[in-house]
Amino acid sequence: MKVNRRGGAVDSLMTKAWAVALAAVVFSGCAHKTHARAAPAAPTPAPVPAPIVGDTETGLASWYGHPYHGRAAADGEIYDMETMVAAHRTLPFNTWVRVVNAVNAKSVDVRIIDRGPFVDGRVIDLSRAAARAIDLLGPGVGPVRIEVIRLPETMEAAVFAVQVGAFHSRENAERMRAAMAARYGSARLVLRQGNPDVWRVLVGAEPTTDGASALAERIRAESGENNGFVVRLDSE
Repeated sequence: MKVNRRGGAVDSLMTKAWAVALAAVVFSGCAHKTHARAAPAAPTPAPVPAPIVGDTETGLASWYGHPYHGRAAADGEIYDMETMVAAHRTLPFNTWVRVVNAVNAKSVDVRIIDRGPFVDGRVIDLSRAAARAIDLLGPGVGPVRIEVIRLPETMEAAVFAVQVGAFHSRENAERMRAAMAARYGSARLVLRQGNPDVWRVLVGAEPTTDGASALAERIRAESGENNGFVVRLDSE
């Protein structure tokens, strides 16, 4: 049998040509293939540092009794003005603080069970018994220094809002809540029982006090609402 060497050479050349063509197609496909890049993840807001024993704050203290005596505080327990309790805007419930009257150096230890006071410059609202212990009943308001002396065993993740109003009329409160929700995305009503009841309007849900403060500034600038206070947003 004769071997057709020329034909064999041709077959070899054709095989090589096909291989080259196939490689070119593969290379071309790879060259034009686009690789989708994953969008960078949004930065996670930094958690709010939990309060620690030894934290201090200065400002004005006031006290409250009737009509809140015998009604539910913000943490759900019944407020008794003759016990050593108090209201604070941002400290976790069941935090114990030492309150020192800057005028006479008298001090009292109180447990945080409520939210307030919502008056500029004031940092804590004492029960009547606590105010009596540091001679604050008569003046009603006075300068104090607060120090955290004990923390609750468990603390929920902190979320902060801006209180922009408080109304005796739920209808008026709902009107403001709806307007704030439409503009800032989140707003809610929180009932403060009393005689009469008070409906608080809280805007936003920020993971940091800085974020809530920035929202308060924005609300002041855009709506002219100058009575905004940063408060802790408690679970209901």
